[in-house]
Amino acid sequence: MTAVAPQPNRVSQECIMRPGNTNCAGCGMSIGLQLLAQALEGERPYLAIPACCGIVTAGAFPTSAYASPTIATTFASSAAVATGISAVLRQNGDESPVICWTGDGGTYDIGVAALSAAAERNEDVIYICYDNEIYGNTGGQRSSATPAGVATTTTPHGKTERKKDMMAIMAAHRIPYAATLSVAHRGDFLRKIRHARATRGFRFLLMLSPCPTGWKSEPAESVELIRAAVGCGLFPLYEVFDGLRYRINDRPDGTPVEEYVSRQRRYTSAQIDPAVVRARVAEQWRCLEALATAFPAD
Repeated sequence: MTAVAPQPNRVSQECIMRPGNTNCAGCGMSIGLQLLAQALEGERPYLAIPACCGIVTAGAFPTSAYASPTIATTFASSAAVATGISAVLRQNGDESPVICWTGDGGTYDIGVAALSAAAERNEDVIYICYDNEIYGNTGGQRSSATPAGVATTTTPHGKTERKKDMMAIMAAHRIPYAATLSVAHRGDFLRKIRHARATRGFRFLLMLSPCPTGWKSEPAESVELIRAAVGCGLFPLYEVFDGLRYRINDRPDGTPVEEYVSRQRRYTSAQIDPAVVRARVAEQWRCLEALATAFPAD
């Protein structure tokens, strides 16, 4: 990995998303954008955002809720567009961060080909997926990020397939850095963004993003929901370096799985058995612990 020094291209205020936007209360994406701005400490990124709630945030032309240059891309092309932006900036001696800010639909499904291609070429792009586990912008349909048993508008009786492991897919590309992010663990979030910023090449960060509308949860509980997801082991916090070395950042603290699922009406007893969820969490952690033990980052 090659470190690069941050450049002095800065916004006048330390924000990326301006106040007065139309985002829903309790939106995990909004919280993530605030933490991203804190991590970058006023440095202005260039944003490539596909069709998702993130581009609706911008608002109607000619005004914008974003305080950074932002390009709206098609669902399938955000990584390709970001690649072009990065290439032009670097040719002009500009080392400003280029960030794809995308939902799970544009990452796990429709945009995965361009994402894979950019990762395979090791383009100088930071790719951040705010994963709300549905197509939140278009009515809450299932995506391949939707967990098994969750009801969506297109799987009203619960999705039958398990969630795709996008971190494993990205690690298989041998990119310099991949990590998971939690909006409930601010220090860990900021550190990972800053590490990604200081690293050259393709960097992938996956953030579990509560969507009160789609998750049928209380807006005021969004951060605590993510804390519970990490605490019960459903959403591990870890890093992968060069696709080979693993570091676990936080381990389950004994929080019951029910603490997470019971606070969202997308889960019902008819759709999901907590015992099955606990078994899958244990399986996931056996695999992750084995990787971190066999291929440690430290």
